[in-house]
Amino acid sequence: MLDAEKAIRLGHPSYVWGFGQQRRLDLVRQYAPMEGRAILDVGCGIGTYVRAFRQFSQRVAGVDVDPARIAEGSQTLPGLSVASAEALPFLDGSFDVVFSHEVLEHLPDDRQAVVEAVRVLRRPGGHLVVFVPNRGYPFETHGMYWRDQYRFGNIPLVNYLPTRWRNWFCPHVRAYTGRDLQRLLEGLPVRVVVHTQIFAGYDKLVRQSPWLGRLLRAITYRLERTPARCVGLSHLLVVETT
Repeated sequence: MLDAEKAIRLGHPSYVWGFGQQRRLDLVRQYAPMEGRAILDVGCGIGTYVRAFRQFSQRVAGVDVDPARIAEGSQTLPGLSVASAEALPFLDGSFDVVFSHEVLEHLPDDRQAVVEAVRVLRRPGGHLVVFVPNRGYPFETHGMYWRDQYRFGNIPLVNYLPTRWRNWFCPHVRAYTGRDLQRLLEGLPVRVVVHTQIFAGYDKLVRQSPWLGRLLRAITYRLERTPARCVGLSHLLVVETT
């Protein structure tokens, strides 16, 4: 598969650790204990979050469907392996925490991936942590197709189109409403610990224009404590097995 085609289909994992990644990790730690726990990163890319999780536990594993990314990450990081999110190669109840960071939107079967994540969590008390794109965000950050050509970039207002039209422009990626996430959890032995929306880290903007990036952080992070969070970049969903 060509690199461009792979990026369109699988997205880009986190390659470097910045403010945005650290902020998401700090948010996760508010709701999912990690110290000394068995942690699995599903869709780990080159293992950026796996490395960060090892601050808190040595029992951390990562899987990704892309052999090239696993090979790159494994050069400096043990515990990475090639596997599909829809068919995890682990026994039931193997992990205390399963982490899925901007992965479900790219999968052929997102529901099956959630079923698998819950299966490999210990019961009760295991935690599934999910970040996925928010349908309420004013931009589609994964680009779109127009006249059979893929257009990179942040596309305004596509997420606000009726689902049939949005899927026509963006067949390569999903964006989720709260109801979509509820459907993914239907019938599973879990309870919701937290479901909210968060805004971006603005790392690139801060590098280009520090004052503007920091201003946006200050404004939008305050909005996360109001109903205006509904237009945030991503959903944060944490559920606990029962």
